[in-house]
Amino acid sequence: MNTLLSLHNQIFERVERLDGLLPLLARFLFAAILVPYFWASATTKLGDGLLGFLFPSSGAYAQIFPKAFEAASYNTDNLGVFHWAVVVAGTWTEFLLPLLIVVGLATRLAALGMIGFVTVQSLTDLYGHGGIAHEGTLGAWFDRAPDALILDQRALWIFLLVVLVIKGAGLLSVDRALFRLSPMSPARA
Repeated sequence: MNTLLSLHNQIFERVERLDGLLPLLARFLFAAILVPYFWASATTKLGDGLLGFLFPSSGAYAQIFPKAFEAASYNTDNLGVFHWAVVVAGTWTEFLLPLLIVVGLATRLAALGMIGFVTVQSLTDLYGHGGIAHEGTLGAWFDRAPDALILDQRALWIFLLVVLVIKGAGLLSVDRALFRLSPMSPARA
């Protein structure tokens, strides 16, 4: 029995030394699974022309402010500067935060920002778009069905982002390179 325990400890002590691979894998999975989703969503919010990133499409207002846009008779001119600023910031956020996570720059802050974004997105889907009225949208935990849009899928997204908040960017990241160059780095002391 002691031999088995010793073998177990030897193997998993080596595995624990691969600590930098966990956040690298989390960033890879984020890039492979969620970046295309967020960027496709962001492109639907861009307006026409070269300055489309400053003048969002009407669909952007419908996605982010569904009830306010309906109350404004689906006319963006009837909405204020606040609505425009939130839609523009939300669009930029869908492009920039995933990019920061993929390259590993300001990863912990970008992951925190994405957690906030996913939370607001989920609440908008539930209450703004009426998803709360459809049992399958919210879903339930411990129900044998792993595909509910909010509780199942978005919980996994947030867990992936929490790994990055706790562990940082890991290997092969701009954060790691900058940290090594920092005068505060333990390697330079």
